Amino acid sequence: MPRKSERSDKWSSRETYGLVDGDGRVATRDDITFATGVPIPRDVAEFLFGGWYDKVRQREIPYNSHASDYELLAPLPSPGKIVCLTFNYTDHAREQGLDAPEDPVLFIKPRTALTGTGAEIRCPDFVKQLDYEVELAVVVGSREGGDRCKNVSVEEAPEYVFGYMILNDVSARDIQFQDKQFTRGKGFDDFAPCGPWITTADEIADPHGLRLATRVNGESRQDSSTGMMLLKIPQIISKLSRVMSLEPGDIISTGTPAGVALKNPGTPYLEDGDAIDMEIEGLGSIHNTVRKVPS
Repeated sequence: MPRKSERSDKWSSRETYGLVDGDGRVATRDDITFATGVPIPRDVAEFLFGGWYDKVRQREIPYNSHASDYELLAPLPSPGKIVCLTFNYTDHAREQGLDAPEDPVLFIKPRTALTGTGAEIRCPDFVKQLDYEVELAVVVGSREGGDRCKNVSVEEAPEYVFGYMILNDVSARDIQFQDKQFTRGKGFDDFAPCGPWITTADEIADPHGLRLATRVNGESRQDSSTGMMLLKIPQIISKLSRVMSLEPGDIISTGTPAGVALKNPGTPYLEDGDAIDMEIEGLGSIHNTVRKVPS
């Protein structure tokens, strides 16, 4: 079966969504409706988590265009929450002079931080220490029967994974350390580029064996594996579900490996015009450009 993933896109200033196969070919919402006769909803979250995706995924669907024809937006424009982990890679914790914690250290980004691949990361010019963090993001779904993800066991947790995507946890380090917490320094608009689409969980045999990498202006900055995570995805979901209910469409960003500019002498922070390329094996790649804007 061709790899299928969901995302939003824009064509001729009209937003829609569709399915992407393993060759990058696209079946838009209109293509799917015409081919199947199923009047799928306009809202991508309703399509994914309201049962519509399951109705059409086994149907014969024509892929009439290509992803390169579109401006790709954030795959989920309005998730209920974006929960991020920090120090979840042992090498990243070590480069900060810390021990990786046994329980998740969390912060939450606002959905206004989301943007898609190809977009500019518009950063106010008062930020002087802008950093990058490639992360594997988990998109929460629901398991058969519709039970909410609350107080679930490690064994049950994989049933709540809908899919995966790349997320860049952009960080204003000077703000972060001035505040001594993460919310403001990581919560600016455009500080969560993601995508390029959502790859469904059934397409990824082992999410803990994926190479992930960051290049800035073509120079390698991060090159690691999701196998370096301390807390694995089932543990993360189980532990989070004991704190908060996880709902379909929520995004969990699972932490970053070593190689960020912070506390790595000789590695420069991001500047105006810098091009950032991030890749995770099996999930594609995202590209963004830093644009400093007057504050």
